[in-house]
Amino acid sequence: MSQLEHDKWVGTTYGNGWMHKWLIRFLRVVDVRLLYAFAFVFIVPPTMVINGKARKVIYDFYRERFRYGRFKSCLMTYINHCAFSQVVIDKFAMYAGKKFRITVDGYEQFKLLSEQTAGFVQLSSHIGNYEIAGYSLVAKTKRFNALVFGGEKESVMVNRSRLFKDNNIRMIAMKEDMSHLFMIDQALDSGEILSMPADRIFGSRKSFSIEFFGANARFPQGPFLIAAMKDVPMLFVSVMKTSFGEYHISVDRIECDIQGNARVRAAGLARQYVALLEKTVKKHPAQWYNYFDFWSE
Repeated sequence: MSQLEHDKWVGTTYGNGWMHKWLIRFLRVVDVRLLYAFAFVFIVPPTMVINGKARKVIYDFYRERFRYGRFKSCLMTYINHCAFSQVVIDKFAMYAGKKFRITVDGYEQFKLLSEQTAGFVQLSSHIGNYEIAGYSLVAKTKRFNALVFGGEKESVMVNRSRLFKDNNIRMIAMKEDMSHLFMIDQALDSGEILSMPADRIFGSRKSFSIEFFGANARFPQGPFLIAAMKDVPMLFVSVMKTSFGEYHISVDRIECDIQGNARVRAAGLARQYVALLEKTVKKHPAQWYNYFDFWSE
């Protein structure tokens, strides 16, 4: 499970290359539900005990943002950790060749923008299992550029590349020196798709303070400033697990009718993104995977 901080993204997928390799081999012959059950009983409880800080953050999330009682907050904390373990298992199940049923709402929005000459920005968040979008929302005529954490394990990056290669997807690794910004700029200038998370601050500390679940939280300015300065369309895509073998993808257009400079328009885009994010989390409260104090100043 990833170790996450508010201002700096330092997480990688748990385990080493050898473990990942054998997990993929195991999932090729075993029903994924058996591994779910094993994780729920033997992995999640000790993880919750060891990682007390993350456990408390999620517990407080349900107590303070959803106003659940103590018992329900404890139960939801366990369910949240189980849901996250499923997402991790599902990722490796896809590397092993397993398939999931995918339903999509709003695909026409993606199709319309993918057929236009101009590029566009597609926003993600740390809810659900966004990686599945890379295997499902494919543009025939545009390259898909996915911004990813530069410190991810090599075994994960290799498997992603293998599955992405037939979908015209390029991964752009985020780096401390911000050199990835040049590739981002180039991608949009070339009329391509740029996919990036918008709910976590990395590198630059510039942020918008926006009300989220009844209190102000910090969201990075970068994704919204890029769209505003480049004057390109923006989508919000969420991929939520709806059953053991099924995911549902929602595609929503983010638009800003506010007149003003790039920063003013970017702030308007950010507020719309946050509203969509809150709506999605309210519908799927167990699938919120930000294990740090999101509302800290």
